[in-house]
Amino acid sequence: MVKTKKAGLLTKIVVLALLIYLATSLLNLQGQIASAQAERDDLSRQVAAQTQANADLADDVENSGDPERIQDIARDRLGLAAPDERIFIASN
Repeated sequence: MVKTKKAGLLTKIVVLALLIYLATSLLNLQGQIASAQAERDDLSRQVAAQTQANADLADDVENSGDPERIQDIARDRLGLAAPDERIFIASN
């Protein structure tokens, strides 16, 4: 039979310290990963919103000379009306 030498107290303490260090490092990394994923998700939402805003602006530029669009802007944003147009405001 082969005899094995038992680990000394110092060796056990060193191994225990390493295990504690590795466990705390792992928990710290998991927190950093969760934070990075939340930030990534937030940035993805911002990119999607900005992409939609850019598409809307590109559409506005493409159709800037459209008479219907000009009338819609005058009616909706400026509160103007055509001479033969009547505006009814419903209040509930």
